[in-house]
Amino acid sequence: MVGAGVPGPSLSQSPIHTTSLPVAEIGVGTTGFGIFFILFGMLLYFDSVLLAFGNLLFLTGLSLIIGLRKTFSFFFQRHKLKGTSFFLGGVLVVLLRWPLLGMCLETYGFFSLFKGFFPVAFGFLGNTSNIPFLSAVSRGDEMRGPMSSCA
Repeated sequence: MVGAGVPGPSLSQSPIHTTSLPVAEIGVGTTGFGIFFILFGMLLYFDSVLLAFGNLLFLTGLSLIIGLRKTFSFFFQRHKLKGTSFFLGGVLVVLLRWPLLGMCLETYGFFSLFKGFFPVAFGFLGNTSNIPFLSAVSRGDEMRGPMSSCA
């Protein structure tokens, strides 16, 4: 019960756009499967089919999450053209069944594209002492379960 005289939230006043939410959720899943297939392809000695499938899933998922317009505007900014050309060229080389060379090109392009994001990510990892669970992990404290006293 919300309260006397106070109506509950209606679905028409919801600030979340429900039409794009399922597409973004599908994009997250697609991106996750793409990363899985890329890692699995690398684990299996650079299997070109798995790497190519992972690349296509990753790029599709990224465009589903942030949208086609934002994806193109991210990749084709003037100062990111070098990284974009190496990344997409690496994808093309992997599709042409040269997986080792293609993954090297993709890795260089990935680091070139996301070099502005790495300081933010490392800054977050440096501040893990303020987050309860991550501070215990970063200190190396062991998580003791109920069966740890039996040993």
